[in-house]
Parts: sequence; structure tokens; C-alpha cells
Amino acid sequence: MKKASTKKTQGDDDTMRAEYDFSGGIRGKHHRALQAGYTITIHQPDGEAVVKEVKPQEGAIVLAPDVREYFPDSESVNATLRSLIKLIPNKRRSTTKRKGH
Repeated sequence: MKKASTKKTQGDDDTMRAEYDFSGGIRGKHHRALQAGYTITIHQPDGEAVVKEVKPQEGAIVLAPDVREYFPDSESVNATLRSLIKLIPNKRRSTTKRKGH
């Protein structure tokens, strides 16, 4: 007969500790600032500080969570947008192309 496992697995303890109070928190408070890029400073044990600049990839577009449910990857987003582009009248499409160059 196999013994029951006594190891805790992730998700076994869903209670929040009393000292963690997020009641005054604001979801997404720094979202816009992080999209613009940020700096990380890593302090090494020898006293040296390593600074890393984190910039979003050029052309990166962030989808809202409700939209992400329908578009799990870049291919699905691009396919949908291409089908919408076909619906734009030709006159409007040529005007948009000129503005982009």
C-alpha cells in the first residue's frame, strides 16, 4: 500500500498572511510607466552596482487582458487585423500609407 504524500504542493495554502495588506493597492498603477521602459540596479556583493536598461521591443503592442482571451498569439492578432484592412476603402488605405512614410 502506498503512503499518502506529506509534501505541500503549490496552491495548498490559499490564505494570505495577516501582515500582507493590499486593501489600499491600485491595480496597474505603474503600468504605463513600465511600458515606457525602466532601469534595474543590481548591487553586487563586492559593492559594484550593475545598471540594466529595460526597454520594450520596438513595435510591441500590449493587449488588454479581455482582448488577450481572444488573441493568444501574434499570428491571431495579425490575421484579424489583415482581414479588417481589407474592409477599409481603397481611398482611405492609400492615404494611410502615405502618412506612414
